[in-house]
Amino acid sequence: MEKLISNFLNYLAVERGLANNTRESYGRDLCQFAGFLARQKLTTASEIHKNHVMAYLLSLQKSGKVPATIARHLAAIKGFFRFLLNEGLVPKDPTLNLESPKLRKKLPQILSNAEVDSLLNQPDSGRVAGLRDKAMLEVIYATGLRVSELCSLNEQDLNLELGFLRCIGKGSKERIVPLGRLAVQAVTAYLQRGRVKLLKKPAEKALFLNHHGRRLTRQGFWKIIKKYAFEAGIPKEITPHTLRHSFATHLLENGADLRSVQEMLGHADITTTQIYTHLTRNKIKDVYSRTHPRA
Repeated sequence: MEKLISNFLNYLAVERGLANNTRESYGRDLCQFAGFLARQKLTTASEIHKNHVMAYLLSLQKSGKVPATIARHLAAIKGFFRFLLNEGLVPKDPTLNLESPKLRKKLPQILSNAEVDSLLNQPDSGRVAGLRDKAMLEVIYATGLRVSELCSLNEQDLNLELGFLRCIGKGSKERIVPLGRLAVQAVTAYLQRGRVKLLKKPAEKALFLNHHGRRLTRQGFWKIIKKYAFEAGIPKEITPHTLRHSFATHLLENGADLRSVQEMLGHADITTTQIYTHLTRNKIKDVYSRTHPRA
């Protein structure tokens, strides 16, 4: 099983181009599944039947795992057996017709326009770190980038004159995203007065650098955004993804079409983007309830 899992993860990297984080998640889930099978004295993939998979999912449920976690494990197992079947390594797929647990859709947390303004005004542009932080916050809100995409940006990915940036998203897919006027100004200031002071090695390509002169990590940005949210007095639970959610919702509220927002977010399927229409509908309903005389 260990060898088969390794081959599957290699397939995900080479053929599917999945991100490291996704492959690592699949690997952890499948290794846990393999451990369960080993305790049942099942050592080869061809021995596994639907009942074994169902017993594993039931064990996850009994251990207190939430439906989203169980669904993730099942997705990994399904992908694994599809791969084995296509490779002719198993006679049939034991996960066929197995359905994921129903998930309650949770609407993402977003910030109001005033909260975004307050957050983005927190960095002190008189300091090198403040120039960098201001640029990062402006860019992520202006573009809706994922945090990993933001931290992966290189200086050459920017076209400040035309107001665009180039981003490599999930599945190594490239997209071009507009960069707003305020974000361009913040990045320009950072490049002129901030990055040059953080830079330790001229060959470094990363756009956003830490105080060691190396690429800033996702964890580093997480700490930055939590710090500024606290200083801004925003009571909501903020994650780096909050600005991505706010970007999408604010665009739709102001008349952007769903397909354009899908392109900017880098969603492969428009149904992923449609969750933001629920947020705007909720706002419309609230306005109607407060203002219509017969609501």
